Amino acid sequence: QVQLVESGGGLVQAGGSLRLSCAASGNIFSINTIGWYRQAPGKQRELVATITTGGITNYLNSVKGRFSISRDGAKNTVYLSMNSLKVEDTAVYYCNLKQGVYSANYWGQGTQVTVSS
Repeated sequence: QVQLVESGGGLVQAGGSLRLSCAASGNIFSINTIGWYRQAPGKQRELVATITTGGITNYLNSVKGRFSISRDGAKNTVYLSMNSLKVEDTAVYYCNLKQGVYSANYWGQGTQVTVSS
């Protein structure tokens, strides 16, 4: 089993910054992809940013240049630094880990990010 524990969400004004953290524990494979998705009210969950164990990153177009994802392999922790936040970034942010031949999916409980105007 895999457990993902997120932290770092909160309320911030537009233009501000936040840093999300997600600590993974349990049966973590040496090769995996970990990252962040978000879901705003009434919208589908969308990929925000992911990073592989090899350091390959993937970003949602609307966050490129503003968000940065990184990981600490020794701590099995992934970070999402969010700068120049916009009201439209408001959502529940979920940590996600994919691993294994069948790309098993694991999710955190979610952390609320609210950006006020």
